[in-house]
Amino acid sequence: MRRGTTVAAIAGVLALTATACGGDSGGGDSSGKKAAEDPGSVSGSITWWDTSNEAEGPTYDKLVKAFQDEYPKIRVTRTSVSFDQAEQKFKTAAQSGKGAPDVIRTDVGWSAGFANLGYLQPLDGTPALDGAADFLPGPLATAKWKDETVGVPQVTDTLGLLYNKEIFKRAGITKPPATWDEFIATAKTIKAKTGITGTQLNPEGYFSLPFLYGEGGDMLDVDAQKITVNSPEAVKGMETALKLARPDVALKPASTDGYVAAQTSFKDGKIAMVINGPWSVSDSYGGKAFKDKANLGITGIPAGATGKAAAPIGGHNYSVYRGSKNKDASYLFLKFMASAKSQELTAKEINTLPTRKSAYTAAVTADPAKKAFQQALTVAKTRPVIPGVGDLFVAFDQHYVKILRGDVSPQKGLDALAEDWNSKLLKDYKIG
Repeated sequence: MRRGTTVAAIAGVLALTATACGGDSGGGDSSGKKAAEDPGSVSGSITWWDTSNEAEGPTYDKLVKAFQDEYPKIRVTRTSVSFDQAEQKFKTAAQSGKGAPDVIRTDVGWSAGFANLGYLQPLDGTPALDGAADFLPGPLATAKWKDETVGVPQVTDTLGLLYNKEIFKRAGITKPPATWDEFIATAKTIKAKTGITGTQLNPEGYFSLPFLYGEGGDMLDVDAQKITVNSPEAVKGMETALKLARPDVALKPASTDGYVAAQTSFKDGKIAMVINGPWSVSDSYGGKAFKDKANLGITGIPAGATGKAAAPIGGHNYSVYRGSKNKDASYLFLKFMASAKSQELTAKEINTLPTRKSAYTAAVTADPAKKAFQQALTVAKTRPVIPGVGDLFVAFDQHYVKILRGDVSPQKGLDALAEDWNSKLLKDYKIG
């Protein structure tokens, strides 16, 4: 057991053990044998905590109805839970053994933490993971913990480079930059020929990862239990980010709501390029710069000095609560919701990015944005799969802002970040 494990976490595991045992005895076999061999006989009621945007609700209601039509003995209650509250709300319910849902839509960064506390049911060998080989390897890796699969990939995402084709044309630029050096040169050319600034950086640590990855750096070496965010490679990546933050390349990063500021500048035509994900496409189309959707260009993240490019994988998984008394029904629900047919529907209706290879049908890839991000996923990189990985970004954001503002050098800023992680969140890890 790691020293970072808290008393509350231990108590949560003990509480869940009793709850899960009670759930298993009340709900029967948790192997999924009945669901696999005689799915039509499975009955019961399940609650699903849906953490997606409520604007997406009608599409998921449509899928729930289709599932219940196929399995009339199973009733599903979709409960919309605010994303920013869901992680703690689920922990509280699971720890107490009261009020936890049968199924939850989790951020990929939550899966390891929930599983480490004993809150998630392993899904290997159950119908929930039917056709597992069809899942993209990156998203599937986010759903694993200690050689067990504790989630089914629902949607995925990564970062790419979005650009304004009309501004590029005015500057005489015929193709998007493939490296960060080309990115800087492109920004300077655009500024010189059009007066428009090249970009604006989002000062969140998550958005700095492509710079680190491009130089061969990373946040952690989980196998060796080392903090590597201040390695020479990571520092070099952060130096690249600092070059992109210069006034001749970028607008000054916003002191608050950096994501919103950069995205607003882009969709209003005040900058020519932005680093963002597929979730931003619909918002960009709503801006005056992209009333003509064809004006939005999307390409993969630029490469660093290593010649390689990579961006972090994000997204969400479906998971089953270990204390559920309706596991067979839950397995069938996950199988249905994560099927290629269901993923194709959500991709077309609410612009999600599928996690199954077979869901990238002609109807899905006819959308140039989805086709571009499908290609971007080929170089996407899984973030460290550890409990509480999302908590690392609280400190990361604080130190990254200081670096971009020039308050500290990349080396000193990342050294301070490493010490911060080591003293508070990663006490069992060594630095470097």
